[in-house]
Amino acid sequence: MTLDRAVMAFAGVMILLSVVLTAWVSPYWIWFTVFIGLNMLQAAFTGFCPAAMIFRALGVKAGCAFH
Repeated sequence: MTLDRAVMAFAGVMILLSVVLTAWVSPYWIWFTVFIGLNMLQAAFTGFCPAAMIFRALGVKAGCAFH
């Protein structure tokens, strides 16, 4: 798995988790979904992604999007 795919998979899991938490725990978890969306948006424009940095440090091989 490349870094790009790992980041997208992680973002997808976090979004699904936040939707489940919003539905079954508290509606305030929707702010976690908003945070994830904003983080994905800023990463698209700036190239700075904390998740990519963590996966890179764990040894996931580079892809095309995150250098």
